[in-house]
Amino acid sequence: MSQVRVRFAPSPTGFFHIGSARTALFNWLYARHTGGAFVLRIEDTDTERNTPEALQALLDGMRWLGLDWDEGPEVGGDYGPYFQSERQAIYEEYLAKLTAAGRTYEKDGAVYFKLIGERYTEFDKYKNAELEKVRTEPVVVEDAIRGRVERAVEQDFVIRRSNGDFGFHFVNVVDDICMAITHVIRGEDHLSNTARHVELYRAFGVTPPVFAHIPLILKSDGKGKMSKRESGALIEEYVSRHFLAQAVRNYLCLLGWNPKDDSEVMPIAEIIERFDFPGINKDGARFDEQKLAHINTEYLRALPIETFTHLAAPVLVSAGLIDESTDEDYLQSVLALCQPKARDLASMPELVATFFSDTVEVDAAARERVYKKGDPAARLGELLPALEALDDWSEAGLEATFGQVAETNGQKPTAYFPITRLAVSGQGGGVPLFGLLAVLGKEKVLSRAKAHGA
Repeated sequence: MSQVRVRFAPSPTGFFHIGSARTALFNWLYARHTGGAFVLRIEDTDTERNTPEALQALLDGMRWLGLDWDEGPEVGGDYGPYFQSERQAIYEEYLAKLTAAGRTYEKDGAVYFKLIGERYTEFDKYKNAELEKVRTEPVVVEDAIRGRVERAVEQDFVIRRSNGDFGFHFVNVVDDICMAITHVIRGEDHLSNTARHVELYRAFGVTPPVFAHIPLILKSDGKGKMSKRESGALIEEYVSRHFLAQAVRNYLCLLGWNPKDDSEVMPIAEIIERFDFPGINKDGARFDEQKLAHINTEYLRALPIETFTHLAAPVLVSAGLIDESTDEDYLQSVLALCQPKARDLASMPELVATFFSDTVEVDAAARERVYKKGDPAARLGELLPALEALDDWSEAGLEATFGQVAETNGQKPTAYFPITRLAVSGQGGGVPLFGLLAVLGKEKVLSRAKAHGA
């Protein structure tokens, strides 16, 4: 079998939609799974809507997701140009081939592709006109995902508009022929185009590629296709919200592909190894932002602390919590303690704020809960002398001290936890208490505890 060649052919008209990203990803996965080539081709003939900024957003988004292309813009290749706007001479050449074969005609300034079959007229009540139609042999496609699909093309269609621009169906097929594309992996919404494309392949005397139509991405309620206006629909959103690229990519892999077990968080190498057409679903894939957030959390908590610190630091700088004078060892100690509790990078300032503040803002609800039980002020008073006398200010030393104070006063160690946490952080929950105290340091802990008890 010849080398697998797949392509992603977006039109740079705006933001990078999650549906486009998933299509690019599935093509990339199949190319990497088979050892084939992943081609990026830019459909930039819509001069009114295509912009350099939109193209850059597309390229940046693909690189952010780790979707490197083997041929295309900024990379080159043997099958270029990779911008449709630079391929006009090729389209003229292929149009001439169809015309020479008697498969085109002109009407109202546009060039039509002429189907082969029995012609008849039919009254269209919606257009209030007689339309010429063609009875053709049904086009049968053995789709790699959807199975046997049978469609007939009933009307000739435009391949060059009256303004001289070539139509989507024509350039799409010509480009795939010229670039030796072996597999066309695209959204289910393109299934209706396939019969027309096969008719063009036949007219050129070329065997069509393998078609694989992947399921649409549905809104979270499962009702309708996810549009660009939906929350979470744009890749740029996840970049700005500091999601991890590998987590977003992992989630997109699961949007329509099933590894046939309960696996969710998987290294990309494993996904590449397991990815193939039989695992792709026919039904629409419902977008679930909570699941994406969960996968992002799993990736975040599994990062090496050095990487985690590198990613979190700019977020904390933007929040005004740290600057270039912040002690790096202290910062890493804080983040190592907080990482297991991290939900995402965007919420890190809230999680670590108490470590970089000179004051304690007490949460009113937490205070009410703590002061409902027992005598918190007495517990804090019993604890403070022991903490002042403690030389081994480590998690182990602190735990031993709490145990000794509790035993002396006929309490359980946990009786001292809520008031201590409230006094030093102002919160009712968060990171492990002994870690909190150890990282904050003796001076800051004592100062806050005394201020709270005053």
